[in-house]
Amino acid sequence: MAAAQGPLSPHLQVYKPQLTSVLSIVHRATGVFLSVGALLVTFWLLSVAAGPVLYAKTSAVINAWYGQVLLFGFCYSLYYHLCNGIRHLFWDAGKGLELKQAYAGGYAVIAASILLTAATWVAGMLA
Repeated sequence: MAAAQGPLSPHLQVYKPQLTSVLSIVHRATGVFLSVGALLVTFWLLSVAAGPVLYAKTSAVINAWYGQVLLFGFCYSLYYHLCNGIRHLFWDAGKGLELKQAYAGGYAVIAASILLTAATWVAGMLA
């Protein structure tokens, strides 16, 4: 006797991603990127302690275009993860759970993380 099959979940090609689901996925991805970035920051600190030769090589990598892209991504990930974490703290307190508020909070997280990243990089370039 064949088992009755229930309805299948929507396929990814049919499902329209919502802002909250995309922000959740990005939050997880930035968390992973921050973990990898923490290892790179640790390596940078160890290169400082190891002496001028290794530090010069590490600085050359950091100052290359690909090192700058990694630093920019790390900076954005840090601010995004921070802002979205604060948003989740509000959710844990029962605030901002309505659909309009959730979307407004999501857009605020995106805007704040972009502005904070830009401000950090501008301040770094001016210093």
